[in-house]
Amino acid sequence: MRLSSLIRLWVWTTLLALVAFGILAIADSKLKAATGFGTVDLQSAWDALGFKRIFAAWIARPHAAAAGFGLGFDYLFMPLYAMSFYFSAILAREAFAPKRGLARRAIDYLGFVPLIGALADAVENALEYSMLLGGATDSTAYAAYLATNVKMTCFYVGLALLVAGIVGVMTLRRPKKEDTPSP
Repeated sequence: MRLSSLIRLWVWTTLLALVAFGILAIADSKLKAATGFGTVDLQSAWDALGFKRIFAAWIARPHAAAAGFGLGFDYLFMPLYAMSFYFSAILAREAFAPKRGLARRAIDYLGFVPLIGALADAVENALEYSMLLGGATDSTAYAAYLATNVKMTCFYVGLALLVAGIVGVMTLRRPKKEDTPSP
């Protein structure tokens, strides 16, 4: 893939991920303002009682629909942020490790961490949705809590890759010494 195509794809996935994040944040803040709990609050619940307390606040149909929307729309956000972070890793690799070696291989492996995080996010949401429909148990709540921790760890790695990707794009677009006219 050409570098310009990669950068364009990276910009689009990053912008779309930011838009999706904005929609989720607005919807979640409205739900939290109306009920005292947003879908993000599910991430800190680790037992059935914590989930049941949040679900009880969403008992009214409009609140349950808003919570379902947030959990469902997150599935659109997941591949967007995962691909944005993955493309960030590729751009960082091209900028900072252009030759074969350990650094290049390490950045390649780091690029897969956000993809693992998106899978953990999908598992987390599926577990939360199943508890919303069928009732929460301590074991399911704890599994969702563990998936959340895996997701967040991978997400922070992805954010670091995004910063490295931004710096990498600036580095790759900077004129090279042989491209600048000599005085």
